[in-house]
Amino acid sequence: MIRDLYLRILLIPFLGVFLPLVAGIISYDRYPVTALILINLYFILTSFVIWTGCNWVHTAMRPLYLPRGHLLRRILPVCFACAVYGSCIGCLSALGWIQFSGEVFAWNNIISFILACLVTVVVFTLLYEILFLTKERERDKKMVNRMDRERSLATLYALQNEMDPHFLFNALNTLNHLIMNNPQQAHLYNNKLAQVYKYFLINKNKELISLENELDFIDDYFYLLQLRYDKKLLLEIQLNPESGKVMIPPCSLQILLENAIKHNSFSDEDPLLIVIAVNGQYIRVANKMKPKPYLTDSTQIGLNNLSSRYRLLFNKDIIISPGDEHFTVNLPIIRCV
Repeated sequence: MIRDLYLRILLIPFLGVFLPLVAGIISYDRYPVTALILINLYFILTSFVIWTGCNWVHTAMRPLYLPRGHLLRRILPVCFACAVYGSCIGCLSALGWIQFSGEVFAWNNIISFILACLVTVVVFTLLYEILFLTKERERDKKMVNRMDRERSLATLYALQNEMDPHFLFNALNTLNHLIMNNPQQAHLYNNKLAQVYKYFLINKNKELISLENELDFIDDYFYLLQLRYDKKLLLEIQLNPESGKVMIPPCSLQILLENAIKHNSFSDEDPLLIVIAVNGQYIRVANKMKPKPYLTDSTQIGLNNLSSRYRLLFNKDIIISPGDEHFTVNLPIIRCV
């Protein structure tokens, strides 16, 4: 929308006075000052009707334009439509003025007035088109800058989280404890940790991976978490026959598991259950709300990153539904073709 209030206030009265003067359609020496004021108001009204109508025509026709590469073919139809409209209103206004004023009928003056209206309409139509294109370019530039910023933030976060240093530190401590107390389990734990790290390295630059591979990774990842938290964490996975065709950005489910563990309290008596289910057009990840008794620093960078990845790569939005009893995140399903 072009903000042209001041332009209208200035130019509509000016054109209403100037165009009849240039066309010679008014015999100014025949009328007193009061009559001239009324005459000028009449043509200012004509100017207002032409300006407003052309503005409406221009705005209505812009969605019908051809692609931006065809600039001339974009501008000619609206110029033609506005020129026809302006000429018709100018002609009716001039004929009405001649009819009711008693002026001598002269085609030269009428044609001059119509041509003046036509030229003015075309000039201002082009001016408005320039303003529209400038505004569109500014909007597109802002959108590109915003998307570049989101992509940069998402890339930065992905690089920072190739392997969470806190997770790796805790995993190595757990491995050290198992080596001292349960060498056989330590061997299995080491294999799972290697699989998790391998998954990070292989898939860090991929846009999509099959849900089956992601769930295999989650199985290894959750095994490491269970050894650390014992029976305080539970994971339930609900699949359907179509799940094998589903794709997902790598580590999406891992981000949601981390988010649930970070923001909820759990114990042996009251474990935290996390449910992953393929439900219609979404992969649903839900957990019961058990807020920690103390405040946890929450930048929401994980969820924001996940949302940015879906929006940038697939033009889809994740649905985050915090409730009184459950916290649910729905990831749009991407199906392989």
